[in-house]
Amino acid sequence: MSDIATLVDRYQAWLKDRTVLKQVNGWTEITAPFLDRHNDYVQIYAKREEGGLVLSDDGHTLDDLRASGCALDSPRRQAILQTTLNGFGVKLDHSALVVRATADNFPLRKHNLIQAMLAVNDMFWLASPITRGLFLEDVAAWLDLTDVRYLPRVKVSGASGFDHIFDFAIPKSRRSPERLLRAIGNPTRERAESFAFAWVDTAEARKQRDVEPIAYAILNDEERAVPPTVNEALVAYGIRPVPWSARDRVRDELVA
Repeated sequence: MSDIATLVDRYQAWLKDRTVLKQVNGWTEITAPFLDRHNDYVQIYAKREEGGLVLSDDGHTLDDLRASGCALDSPRRQAILQTTLNGFGVKLDHSALVVRATADNFPLRKHNLIQAMLAVNDMFWLASPITRGLFLEDVAAWLDLTDVRYLPRVKVSGASGFDHIFDFAIPKSRRSPERLLRAIGNPTRERAESFAFAWVDTAEARKQRDVEPIAYAILNDEERAVPPTVNEALVAYGIRPVPWSARDRVRDELVA
């Protein structure tokens, strides 16, 4: 447990050291060390208002999707967008992703907004002609086909107090512990590290309750191989990487 605590401390120190603040037209621009699909750092904007603070992406996330040919005008895409935002407690204000915070819950609200921006950013892959459907739906369909019982979109509180969303949670049984799964449609090191933090933070909290869960990352390798750095990052934090092409290797573990 002390090793895990040290990793969490190092992650939080890295996050603080790589965060940059700048004043822009009465707002504070916060540049966080998380990369979008353009390999640009994520930026949010904070401003004091009566009763607290408002945090916004200034409409960048959805504007970028539209500019990239991923219009969110169909009912299905609107439903996916709303479900994603609801999972992080983020609101849509015209084209901006917005949360409101107090001094006490600012870290949590900031974390949720950034995670929502990254999740919505991944909706770009809906516009790609080489993508056959939404990867999350493919994973859910495979779990259904193989008779794996699961709970979708489970929110779990971590030791840090942050909430983390797992795409699927498989309850413990007499033969197996609880299993938490995340489907990563665009495997990058940044996505792996984000999941690693969620897992380490969650595992620490659940171990304190004598629960020993197992984490799986289901990685989309249909169009390109998963970079070695992704697998290395996941394994380093005790997460089992599962290439989509090799998913049947873990079927019995998930059914149990």
